[in-house]
Amino acid sequence: MTSPARRIALARKHDPESAALVERLLALSGRILPQTYRDGGFVFTLNGVRETPGPAGSNGGWRLEAAGTSLRYGAITAIGLLRESEAAQRATLGGDTCHDLIGRLAKSLDDAADLGDVALLAWAAADAVHAELPHALARLAALDDGRSAVDVVAAAWVVSALVAARPLADVEPQLAAARRRLLAARGAVYPHTIPAGATSWYRAHVGCFADQVYPVQALARLHGSGDDPEALAAANDVAAAICAAQGEAGQWWWHYDSRTGGVVEGYPVYTVHQHAMGPMALLDLADAGGDAHLDAICRGLRWLTGRPETGEVMILDEPPVTWRKVARDDPRKVVRGLRAAATRVHTAARVRPLDRAFPPGAVDHECRPYELGWLLLSWLS
Repeated sequence: MTSPARRIALARKHDPESAALVERLLALSGRILPQTYRDGGFVFTLNGVRETPGPAGSNGGWRLEAAGTSLRYGAITAIGLLRESEAAQRATLGGDTCHDLIGRLAKSLDDAADLGDVALLAWAAADAVHAELPHALARLAALDDGRSAVDVVAAAWVVSALVAARPLADVEPQLAAARRRLLAARGAVYPHTIPAGATSWYRAHVGCFADQVYPVQALARLHGSGDDPEALAAANDVAAAICAAQGEAGQWWWHYDSRTGGVVEGYPVYTVHQHAMGPMALLDLADAGGDAHLDAICRGLRWLTGRPETGEVMILDEPPVTWRKVARDDPRKVVRGLRAAATRVHTAARVRPLDRAFPPGAVDHECRPYELGWLLLSWLS
């Protein structure tokens, strides 16, 4: 762990308990991430398998099983690990460094068809000043034709990647186009796709938490890389909206109405949103000269250890893991669908009986490596 960490010191001044939790999570990341590194890349997830029954609220006994592979999660984890020392990188990557990891991931570039994946790899290559950066930027330009519908998250990652590459390559025309696209897509907050109508009619107005934080981060970094008050103002407005909507216990809610900024459906609440993605976007915004939201950041962190939805422990030291989310017992996602349809018709519709029929409290016993990658970027930048 990088020491001293300026952002942790900032949190400690505001709320020592939250800062101590961040330090605990950073230490845990050094034990979790090596379990997710296999065959020169990162797995998709660690699944928790219960071995020893335990009472409610106890750790019980768990075994973690790695499953799948993910170029996206490898690139995100590389971005985070670049904030660690070389020794820490080698401890996580079986003796390799992030430079080695990015080189291996870049071998998949020519076959990669997902704009977000390629943007993340270009971002990692730029941060590492890697020789594969021109290759990654060329593939990014080939995939981003400016005519196809695109997810807001991917559009934001394109901006962040090009901002990171700005000192190293001539990306200004592509960055200008990516900037225009991202700024034009915003309502009160962001929808899920650009254009918004590229998704189902009943959820065209709905954007998730990720659809808010990645644009806030991208626009803040854009302003930080060169004077862009319009980008900063947009980032400030979206950040203010999600902070105003934050739950009483610090929950970063999941689905928002892009037309009003109101919450469509709150659950699931993801641990990565609480300890990494929310702080990451808001701290980048503050660093760029935008509004500081330290109280919201610390309230979000405190949810991890004091949730009203469940007494189950979300952060385990043995085995080292952070469980992914707390959700409703609603595997068919009925609540999300009905609330999306209801708010499409009337922005104030809530269908409140659904809260009683599907109360939150189900814990998802898995952990994905990108969660720790964003944790490192959030707090060690």
